[in-house]
Amino acid sequence: MEKYDLIIIGAGPAGLTAALYASRYKMNFIIIGKIPGGLTNEASKICNFPSYDKISGIELMKRFIEPVKKLGVEIKQEEVLDIKKNKEFEIVTNKSKYSAKKIIFATGSERKKLGIAKEKEFIGKGISYCATCDAGFYKNKVVGIVGGSDAALTSALLLTNFARTVYIIYRKERFFRGDKIWIEEVRKNKKIKPLFNSVITKLIGKEKLEAVEINKEKKLELDGLFVEVGSTPNIELAEELGVKTEKQQIVTDKQQRTNVKGFFAAGDVTNNSLKQIITACGEGAVAAYSAYRELVKEK
Repeated sequence: MEKYDLIIIGAGPAGLTAALYASRYKMNFIIIGKIPGGLTNEASKICNFPSYDKISGIELMKRFIEPVKKLGVEIKQEEVLDIKKNKEFEIVTNKSKYSAKKIIFATGSERKKLGIAKEKEFIGKGISYCATCDAGFYKNKVVGIVGGSDAALTSALLLTNFARTVYIIYRKERFFRGDKIWIEEVRKNKKIKPLFNSVITKLIGKEKLEAVEINKEKKLELDGLFVEVGSTPNIELAEELGVKTEKQQIVTDKQQRTNVKGFFAAGDVTNNSLKQIITACGEGAVAAYSAYRELVKEK
C-alpha cells in the first residue's frame, strides 16, 4: 500500500488548487480523480473568472493542470471506491490502495438526471449532459435544453452556433435563476424559443430520441435534448466515513475542517452557499494550508 502525508480526492478547481499549494509546502501527496478538470470541463463559456474576459471550461482547466504538472504533481485517474479510517486513512480505488495522514475531499458534483423512462437508453443517442462536448453533432438540427439556470442559458447560446432551432424547456413561468446578461442574450437570439411552464413527461423514440412529450399533452419533435437541471454534490463516500452533512453538503469550518479529524473538504461538496470556480479555488487553498499546519504540529 502506497503511503502519503496527504491525498487529494478530486481533480477539479478545488483539488487542483489544493495540489498547487500542497506542492509549495513540499508535502508528500497525490491527487486521485476520474477526470482532470472535473465538471468544469463541460462549461461552454466562463465569463466571471478573474484574468479572463471569457474562456471555455476545458481551456480553463487545461491552464489549471499545466502548472500543477510542471511542479511534478502526480494525478492518478482512478475512481475512489471506499475510504476508511484507522490510525490513518485507507483509500481503495478501482486500481490500487493507498493510505494518508490527511485527506482533502474535493469530489465536486454530478449532473442531475430527468429521472424518466428511456433517459439512460438514449444517452449518446439524442440525450446529452454536455453542450460543449456534443453541440457539433447537431448542425442544422432542432434541439431542446431542459433548465433555466446560467448553465442552460449559456448552453442554448452555444448551440445556436450549430443548430437551426433551440428550445429551452423550463418548468417556471420565466427565467428566475440566470444572470441578467445571459437572459438578455437569450431573448435577443432569434434561434432560441423558450417554452415556459413546461415539463418533459415522456421521451419518444425507438433506437434514438425522436421527440418529447410536454405536460402529458404536447409532442415536440427534437433531434437532441440537453439536460441542464443542476447538479448534486458527490458526498456518499464522506457520509459513509461519518463526516457530518446537512442538506446534501459537507459541513466545514473556516479552515475547511470537518468533524472527522484530518479530513478536509473543499469546493462544491461543502456548505458554502456560493458554488463557483473561484470559491472552490479559495477553499482548496485553505484546505491545503490547514492540512499542512496539522502535519507540522503532529511531527
